[in-house]
Amino acid sequence: MAPSRIGHTDSGTSTGVGGGQVVQARRATLADVPALVRLRGLMLADMGMETGGADAPWRVASAQWFTERLRHPATFAAFLVDDPELGTVSSAVGTCDAHAPTPANPSGLHGHVSNVSTDPLRRRRGHARVCLDALLTWFREEAQVTVVSLYATGDGAALYESYGFTAPRHLALQLRMVRTPR
Repeated sequence: MAPSRIGHTDSGTSTGVGGGQVVQARRATLADVPALVRLRGLMLADMGMETGGADAPWRVASAQWFTERLRHPATFAAFLVDDPELGTVSSAVGTCDAHAPTPANPSGLHGHVSNVSTDPLRRRRGHARVCLDALLTWFREEAQVTVVSLYATGDGAALYESYGFTAPRHLALQLRMVRTPR
């Protein structure tokens, strides 16, 4: 079931939320890298990870990662929601990866959703839905991706299922490689 949208603009999607306010997603720019890193930190902390302080090495690496990806708008997009009091409060990030073509996906292009995060002070207001809606529109209309995957937390599963996300047909497995010190 696709979500209903009250409006669509060139900068993203918008929807009415409590009190008739219109929440609008916009595409991230290089100036948004600090906000993307901050929202990623909130998401990781909610997932039970120790994120450290503002100078934690992973934050520097994430800033570099977002900076590099934002320079490739054909294969990367991030959508944000801004709040007049708190600044950027929500995000959804998407990457495109080239895989070998299949009969069901002749281009081989796959999309991946990540970094869906909302500031705790603005949750349950539809912000993540607006960001995800803008991202899925980008995947479909600009990137022309036909397969999109994501990893869901228990808190986010209902949102993704409302868009039609389901478990993959084939068992997904993962191996965590341990690096040996040199």
